[in-house]
Amino acid sequence: MLQDKKNRETVEVSVASERAEAIGGVLIALFAALMAISQMVNGELEEEMMIAHNNVVSYSSWYQSKSIKESLKESELDYLGALVQSGIVTEGKIPVIKQKIAEVEEKIVKYEAEKTEILLGSTKVGKENWVQDIEGEMGVITGVKEWEQLTQTYDMATKKFDYALLFFQICIVLGAVCIIIYDNPILQKSLIVMMIIFGITGTILSIYGYLLAP
Repeated sequence: MLQDKKNRETVEVSVASERAEAIGGVLIALFAALMAISQMVNGELEEEMMIAHNNVVSYSSWYQSKSIKESLKESELDYLGALVQSGIVTEGKIPVIKQKIAEVEEKIVKYEAEKTEILLGSTKVGKENWVQDIEGEMGVITGVKEWEQLTQTYDMATKKFDYALLFFQICIVLGAVCIIIYDNPILQKSLIVMMIIFGITGTILSIYGYLLAP
C-alpha cells in the first residue's frame, strides 16, 4: 500500500516535471524568437544612429566653413571701410570701393542666413528663409540641432533594446535551467514564473524602444 502511494507520487512528480519542461521549452522558443527580432531591429537603429552621428559631424563642419567665410568677409568689410575713411583712396575710386562694400555686406548676410538654416534646418527657418540648397534642391536641409536630437533619440531607443536583450537572455538561461532540473516541479514552476516575468519585461522594453525610434 505504502509502495503504491510512493509510486503514484513519483509518477505525479514525473508528469508535473515533464509538463514544466514542455512549458519551459515553448517559452524558450517564444522569447528566443522575440530576442532575434529585437536584435534585428536594434541593429538597424544602431546603423541609423551612426548615420545621424556622422551627419552631426558633417553638418557641423559645414556650419564652421560658413562661419569662416563670414569672418573673412567681415574682415574684408573692415578693411574696405578703413580704406575709405583713411583718405588713401582717390575720389574717383570711392564709388568702386562702396560698390564692393555693398557686395561684401550682401555676402555676409547670405552666409549668416545659410548658417542659420544649416544649424536649425529648412523646416525650422521657414520657406521664406531658404537660402542653401543641396544638389540644386531647396528646403531639404536637416539642421545640426535636428541631427543631434535624432542621435539622442536613436541612442535612447537602442539602450531600451539593449536592456530588452539582457532580459531575454536571462529568460532563456532560466528556461535552460528549468529543463535541466528534473523531479522538482516546484522549482521548475518558480523558474517558469521568473521566465515569464523577465520575458514580458524584455518584450515591453522592446516595444518601448521601437516606439521611441524616429
